[in-house]
Amino acid sequence: MKILIVLTSHDKLGDTGHKTGFWIEEFATPYYHLLDQGVEITLASPAGGQPPIDPTSDKPENQTESTKRFKEDKELQKKLSKTLPLSEISAKDFDAVFYPGGHGPLWDLAESKVSTQLIEDFYQSGKPVSFVCHAPGALKHAKDANGEYLVKGKKVTGFTNSEEALAGLTDVVPFLVEDMLKENGGEYSKAGDFQEYALEDGLLITGQNPASSEKVAELLLKQLEKKA
Repeated sequence: MKILIVLTSHDKLGDTGHKTGFWIEEFATPYYHLLDQGVEITLASPAGGQPPIDPTSDKPENQTESTKRFKEDKELQKKLSKTLPLSEISAKDFDAVFYPGGHGPLWDLAESKVSTQLIEDFYQSGKPVSFVCHAPGALKHAKDANGEYLVKGKKVTGFTNSEEALAGLTDVVPFLVEDMLKENGGEYSKAGDFQEYALEDGLLITGQNPASSEKVAELLLKQLEKKA
C-alpha cells in the first residue's frame, strides 16, 4: 500500500510574529501507525523541502511516545527535509492521502489549487482522503464530481471553535474549521475539547484534534485493507 502524506509549508501565525507549521503528534502518530503495518509513505508539501514544525507542538507537555520516536528517528528527519513539491504529485501513484494538522494548513493548503485538485482526484478515483485537526481546512474549496462541496451532506469533524478559543487564536486564524465545514454543508459533530473523535463517511475520514490522529490512521488503514 502506498500513502501520500501532505504537510503544510506555511510558518507564520497570522500577524502575531509567532511561528506555526505542522503539529508533530498529528504527523508522527499516523506515520508510525502506517509504517509499522508495512505501508509505503511518501511526503509532500506545497513548497517541497523541509516543512515547518509548529513550535508549540514541540513543547514538553505535547510530547507522546510517537513524538519521542520522531525526535530520535534520523531516517525520518532526513526524509522530512526532502518532501516532494505538491505540483509533482499525482493521485494515480497512491492508494490514499492523509493530511496532518497544525495551524499552517489554514493558510496554504486551504487555498492551494494544487492541493484542492489533488484531494478531488483521490476522491473521484475512489481513494480515501483523510485529515486531522486543522487539516480538514484543506477541504475548503474541494468539490465532488457534481460541483458540490465535497463535505456537503457528509459526517465530518475537525478542530472545534471552542478548542480554537482555548488556544487563543480565534481572531488570528483566517477561518474557523468548524464554521467552514458547516457552511460548506458538512454534517459536523464533535466530542469534548481535546477528546478523541474521528468520523468516517465513505472515502472521507476526519479527526477532531491531536488526540484523534491515531484513530484517523486506524480508520484509513482499515479501509485500505478492505480494498486490498
